[in-house]
Amino acid sequence: MAYTKEDIIRMVKEEDIEFIRMQFTDIFGQLKNVALTASQIEKAVNNEIMFDGSSIEGFVRIDESDQYLYPDLDSFVAFPWRPAHGKVARLICDVYNADGTPFVGDPRGVLKRVLKKARDMGFDTFNVGPEAEFFLFQTDEEGKPTTKTNDEAGYFDLGPLDHGESTRREICLALEQMGFEIEASHHEVAAGQHEIDFKYTEALKAADNIMTFKLAVKTLAQKNGLHATFMPKPIFGVAGSGMHTNMSLFKNGENVFCDPKGEKGLSKECYSFIAGLLHHVKGMAAVTNPLVNSYKRLVPGYEAPCYLSWSASNRSALIRIPATRGQGTRVELRSPDPSCNPYLELAVCLAAGLDGIEKGMTPPAEITENIYAMDEDARDARGISALPGSLEEAIEALEADQLVLDTLGSHVAENYIEGKRKEWDEYRTRVSSWEREKYIINY
Repeated sequence: MAYTKEDIIRMVKEEDIEFIRMQFTDIFGQLKNVALTASQIEKAVNNEIMFDGSSIEGFVRIDESDQYLYPDLDSFVAFPWRPAHGKVARLICDVYNADGTPFVGDPRGVLKRVLKKARDMGFDTFNVGPEAEFFLFQTDEEGKPTTKTNDEAGYFDLGPLDHGESTRREICLALEQMGFEIEASHHEVAAGQHEIDFKYTEALKAADNIMTFKLAVKTLAQKNGLHATFMPKPIFGVAGSGMHTNMSLFKNGENVFCDPKGEKGLSKECYSFIAGLLHHVKGMAAVTNPLVNSYKRLVPGYEAPCYLSWSASNRSALIRIPATRGQGTRVELRSPDPSCNPYLELAVCLAAGLDGIEKGMTPPAEITENIYAMDEDARDARGISALPGSLEEAIEALEADQLVLDTLGSHVAENYIEGKRKEWDEYRTRVSSWEREKYIINY
């Protein structure tokens, strides 16, 4: 859909839209918006909406605070969950400086820069299909989230066991009204855990879609008296929530990863892309798995990958190559979780893969055995190392990976690392309920 300014002004009038949300994302993946009334739509489409960037964490200092929102006109859509009267629509925006230059701290801009690099290398499209999992929890009398699910369903189960089923159905229908193509929606392994898969699309739109998806899931859950969370590991002892990321590169409309003559039907570029991901995956971890809690998911035994390996069949591998070949050939990175900033996540994934292609890297041998069943010596013998074990280790790995730092750019990298260090320190010094239960009586 290619909208003009005039189209948008007309649609706001015709569809009786009263409010427009100008949306953008901060570096920590939080959705922000400036809400306008319909009377301001001309200013909005002419890039004249200003906001105070110093009030957004990690953006700019007080003395350079004026920033402008440049809407992506094609992102215009009304929220289907709002009432018919007083309709609300949104525009996804890029953040610009007062002098008309793109703001270096805008995550959407970070992804755009890497996409430009891919185009300069001759790759015209980077397609992404995300698989984001989430939990639906009940709320208490005050509307605060609990960790109760009232749900006995398992993987792919159907009601009446699955109490979140009607909410999940509502989310799917709302997303379809917003132009999503929903490919699958099912109950996941853990009680209260769900997954909705939407069709792959080019990377910038995929990142926009992930942000819209999270908003829709949270809003509609709340409307139904439930709380949706994309926290990677909300409950000890059950599977956490991942966001497996399926990626493919295209040149002149042809999938670059496919080569019918290549080993396993994969091209040299595909193997180099895999090698690039494996080479940088530790340095990317603070972006793909950004929370203290992310590292509680990346432990053996719960289907989450924690060891560096790739395979065409093995689901315990970090990178899996699904069976489809031809235009559907893709590389699936299984470590990211849905708490990540999707713009930064896709930017570092693409940059790592392109680095592998540029340098002609080759990946280690495929691992077909179950890595969780190997002991440490067996893994060492095969040269299989592990992802960082904590947010602290991930920050150190990020600081040591120049490609990831360059991809983020110094502004985002510095503010991101500072924010994550603060988070780690807060966690490290806080006394947890586990410590009290363990020590308060014995000592």
